[in-house]
Amino acid sequence: MNAPALEVRGLARSFGAVRALDGVDLVVAPGTVHCVLGENGAGKSTLCHLIGGGLAPSAGTMHLYGRPYAPRRPADALGAGIAMVHQHFSLVPTLTVGENLRLLRLPDLAARLERVDREYGLSLEPEARVDRLPVGLRQRVEIVKALLREPRLLVLDEPTGVLDPAGVEALLTTCRRIADAGGAVVLVTHKLGEVARAGDEATVLRGGRVAGGGPLAELPAERLVPLMIGRPADGLDPALSGTLGLAPTPPDTARSAGADAGSRAPALRLRGVTVRRADGTPALDDVTVDVAAGDIVGVAGVEGNGQSELMAVLGGSLAAHSGTVTVGGTELTAATPRERTRAGLGVVPEDRHHEGCVTALSVAENLFLGRLDGFRRGRVFLDRGALRRAAERVIEEHGIRADGPGAPMSSLSGGNQQKVVLARELALDPLRCLAAAQPTRGLDVGAVAAVHGRIREAAADGAGVLVVSSELDELLALCDRVVVAYRGRLSEPVATNAPDARERIGRLMLGAHDTAEPERTEARTA
Repeated sequence: MNAPALEVRGLARSFGAVRALDGVDLVVAPGTVHCVLGENGAGKSTLCHLIGGGLAPSAGTMHLYGRPYAPRRPADALGAGIAMVHQHFSLVPTLTVGENLRLLRLPDLAARLERVDREYGLSLEPEARVDRLPVGLRQRVEIVKALLREPRLLVLDEPTGVLDPAGVEALLTTCRRIADAGGAVVLVTHKLGEVARAGDEATVLRGGRVAGGGPLAELPAERLVPLMIGRPADGLDPALSGTLGLAPTPPDTARSAGADAGSRAPALRLRGVTVRRADGTPALDDVTVDVAAGDIVGVAGVEGNGQSELMAVLGGSLAAHSGTVTVGGTELTAATPRERTRAGLGVVPEDRHHEGCVTALSVAENLFLGRLDGFRRGRVFLDRGALRRAAERVIEEHGIRADGPGAPMSSLSGGNQQKVVLARELALDPLRCLAAAQPTRGLDVGAVAAVHGRIREAAADGAGVLVVSSELDELLALCDRVVVAYRGRLSEPVATNAPDARERIGRLMLGAHDTAEPERTEARTA
């Protein structure tokens, strides 16, 4: 009998008083894709760091293909044939893709790149600068970096959250090809639809311990979800149905509160917004859209069609070449991020790690970034006690798992960092408009339901909401209407309660014209 590709026994790791992993057992067979599931803070990323040599275990042992394996640094894992793709990117942003790849110092780099492109369909633009790439393409570079090493074991920590549908399919195909060739893959994901398509076995973590697992042929979604969240799947948000592999949400469950949007004042108004790339081609091309107070509007589309630039313009990190941005009657086209916050515009960027938080600061400081003046004691000092107490309330209310308000942001899992960013933006007073890119990216199924509830509450309280998401199921269940980004332009809105909404949006994402009767003009005031 062949030895397991990876065998973990009794693995434990603590961070202060927090027991991130507690006696975890995991066996990954050669030729398989082994999925690791669990809520945010369940210990999944910690397990990945232990396997990849970024952390040392407090207890337990690991074996790799039958040999004792105890890495003291990531280089040891690479030398043993393990390649890792983390949630947070390790690319040098100011270098090009090709320059980042040459840092690997691999022989025959060009031939290896050609093979990865040929076998897995993962092509790259070597001359593109990393910090100018959409987050999904940056993730593709990380995945290619791992595959270039021709690993015996590939560990992927939430790799599909930033990929478009085509990229997700390419990655899942890659996982299967590696396994079919005799290698092994550990795939950490929240998306049970992906698990069903690519996985052979699963291990579910909850609270740092193994809650269950086994062959996926014996574990349908209806059994996996309770293992992940510790309660039945009944009553979960309808938007989860598509990604969980549960029964799809009927069209008539979609929101319809925005039907009278044309009679309400716009919370967000974009007029003729245009952004040009360095080569002169438009990233955003005369974008005009309104979001009414109390309405939720979704932006769908394959990544790279202007969604990233749209969010950057709203957040103030990218200046439009022409056009105007207005929130609640206040023009913010040239405003600083602080001025946008004071005007009531909350922005959740797609890259929460680099753009949405300051990882060197504490959770409490990140929760009140831009509003720390409210905790001043005199001109210089912060009232740390008041800040801690306020942060404790938010942490409890939003279910953020952290070792207290003073814990560094860098110590949180990606999903919990996302919760902090969302909590901060939702707490703006007044909150006139929330613009959120991928608001549930990296969140577990229970947290997704909570986030959707808070977005709906914000709309019910009178805020306009713009949601950019790669999850069409999420947009259909959460939004009143959806516009589609294609080659820098936005389509006319599609009402999500229309029986053919999914098909119409799908056609628009592929660049086809909407063949349905156009909505009346005021419906564009979403």
